[in-house]
Amino acid sequence: MRWGDLRRSGNVEDRRGMGGGGGMRRGGLGIGTLIIVGLIAWATGIDPRIIMGGMEMIQGPGTEQTQQAGKQGTPDDEIGQFMASVLGSTEDVWTKIFQDNGKTYQEPRLVLFSGMTPSACGMGQAAMGPFYCPQDKQVYLDTSFFREMSQRFQASGDFAYAYVVAHEVGHHVQNLLGILPRVMQERQQSSRSESNELSVRTELQADCLAGVWAAHTQQKGVLEDGDIEEAINAATAIGDDRIQKQTQGTVVPDSFTHGSSAQRVRWFKTGLQSGNVQSCNTFAASEL
Repeated sequence: MRWGDLRRSGNVEDRRGMGGGGGMRRGGLGIGTLIIVGLIAWATGIDPRIIMGGMEMIQGPGTEQTQQAGKQGTPDDEIGQFMASVLGSTEDVWTKIFQDNGKTYQEPRLVLFSGMTPSACGMGQAAMGPFYCPQDKQVYLDTSFFREMSQRFQASGDFAYAYVVAHEVGHHVQNLLGILPRVMQERQQSSRSESNELSVRTELQADCLAGVWAAHTQQKGVLEDGDIEEAINAATAIGDDRIQKQTQGTVVPDSFTHGSSAQRVRWFKTGLQSGNVQSCNTFAASEL
C-alpha cells in the first residue's frame, strides 16, 4: 500500500505515553474490574464489550469521565503518520459517497493510546482491541493491537492494519446513518442469542463498509499486489470461530458477536466488489 501518497488527516489525537485512566469509571466498574474483564475476554475468546454490556454500541447513563487531552493533529512518528494517512483516505472516500447521496459526512476523530484511556463509552483498554464510541464519534486504537495481530493471529501488512481502521470507521458510518442507535434499542429488547445475532450483523456490515472503502481506494491506484489478500487474511484471522478455537479449543456459534471467518471475508468482498453501500444491508440478508 503506497500510503505515503495519501492525505494525512488532522483528526488525530495522540494519547500514547500519557498513562491510563484519569478519573473515569463506567457504571461503578473500577479499573481493576475492567482489567479482569479484559483478561477474561482474551482467555475465553468472548468479546469484552459484550461482557461489559455492549460498549462498542451505545452506553446508557452512569459514565463519568475526566477529560484527557492528547496531542492534536498528525503525529510525527511512522505509525502515527500511517494512521493519519488511512484516516485521511476514509475521510475522502466517505465524504464523496455521502455527497453523492445528498448527505454530509461528519469526520470522526481517531484517538491513539497506550494501555488504557477514557472515552465517552467507558474506559478503553488495549485488551479490547480497537473500538468505536458513538457517543463521542471517536475511534480508539492502541497500536500494540497490530503487533498482536501479527504475532498471535499471523495477520500482518499495512493494508491489513488499514482494514482494521476502515472497519471501525464503518461503525461511524453506521452511526451517522442511524443504524447503531436502532440496533442498540433492539438488542436491549432481545434475548442473549438474538442480541448476539444483531451484533454479528452489525459487525459484518462494518466489514462490508470497509470493503466499500477498499474498492474506492483501489480505484485511486494506491494499492499494491497482495494488499487485498492482507485484508482478507486479517478478516479470516479475527473471525469468532478462529479466535474461539485458538483460545478455548471449541467453537460456540451462538456466542458469536462479530461473525465467522468465512462470513467476515464474504462481506468484506461484497463491499469490495460492489463499491456500493446498498450492497451492505446485512440486516436484510437471509443468510450471512
